[in-house]
Amino acid sequence: MPTPSAPSADDVSQATATLAQVQNYLHTNPPVSNVLPLLAVLLDEDTGVPILLGDILRDTARLIAQEAKAESDEIHLIVAGLREAAQEATDLHVLHWDVQRLNHYAVAPAGPSAP
Repeated sequence: MPTPSAPSADDVSQATATLAQVQNYLHTNPPVSNVLPLLAVLLDEDTGVPILLGDILRDTARLIAQEAKAESDEIHLIVAGLREAAQEATDLHVLHWDVQRLNHYAVAPAGPSAP
């Protein structure tokens, strides 16, 4: 498998700028029907932000542990913190089920109105 090219700091900055754009859009109170497609991508169970962020943090912890020149309590704490944050981020992937339920709710026919 070929080695992927390293993203630049500008590439990562563009990704976070896009997330900020989504956040700003949500502050305009758009209809939920416009938000759900964005959430579906952001919270995808395989490629969404929680999974990617968890993998990034976990891989960073691994690299730091491998390259640490000296064993130190501080390095161990940093690596443990990254691993804990990775697990917490990954755990958020279950939110994709909520998006699926909201999609069903959004398209479900309205019940009879009260007299």
